Amino acid sequence: MHTRIRFILAWALLAPILATADELPDGDEIASRVNARDEGLAVARNLTMQMTDRRGKTRTRKTRGFRKYYGDEKRTVIFYLEPSNVKGTAFLTWDYPDIDKDDDQWLYLPAMRKVRRISASDRGDYFLGTDLTYEDIKLETRISINDYKRRTIGESKVDGHHCYLLESIPVDDETARELGYGKVVQCVDGEIWMVRRARFWDTKGKPLKTVYFRDIRQVQGIWTQHRIEVENHKTGHRTLFLFSDVDYRHGVSDELFTRNALRRGL
Repeated sequence: MHTRIRFILAWALLAPILATADELPDGDEIASRVNARDEGLAVARNLTMQMTDRRGKTRTRKTRGFRKYYGDEKRTVIFYLEPSNVKGTAFLTWDYPDIDKDDDQWLYLPAMRKVRRISASDRGDYFLGTDLTYEDIKLETRISINDYKRRTIGESKVDGHHCYLLESIPVDDETARELGYGKVVQCVDGEIWMVRRARFWDTKGKPLKTVYFRDIRQVQGIWTQHRIEVENHKTGHRTLFLFSDVDYRHGVSDELFTRNALRRGL
């Protein structure tokens, strides 16, 4: 087949499936449905991170993570277990529902023997060598309501699943600079209300990275992603997140979500 014809066919398969605005849920409704999805009161899980640079060199990090809801407040903590040079590193976030209250985030680095608070202006920094930011890690499977204005721009398919295309633009230039994003387009599965793909542009409008959320299946009745693939288009760096031993049933101790717990480790 002629190269140009192959390109046109490939582009057609990737292009959004268009529909009239009246036929699609609006952006705020989609975001609300994603954020209302059952995530369980608490969860414990293992997370392996594989970070690969443009030359193909890969580094692996093994962690144990926990998340728990306190009403509308969410607390998340990640403890690094392997390799030895990062063992003891820990990250804690308290995500508040009050839009006028900044979320609290802390990072413990054993080499420094101190807990460092991460300010709101740092939330667009990349998380410990990965291709997700501190803000991305904090949001997990949810969509930020207050940082963006949203609209539904069409439909598409990701890995064979029908999705709504949700375009999000930061509410102002300061927020865009903090987040590091000028635009985000997420493909949201309307059956399970989970994001299956997200594309990010930088503040200058250039493609920044693409994230795929894969191996989504039910664990103890809750839809759960087990694989996240991230590619940074600027640096050629890639990160693979693999979740295992996911448990929603056995509860998580409140003591894990404290700064003292960061120092103690697991």
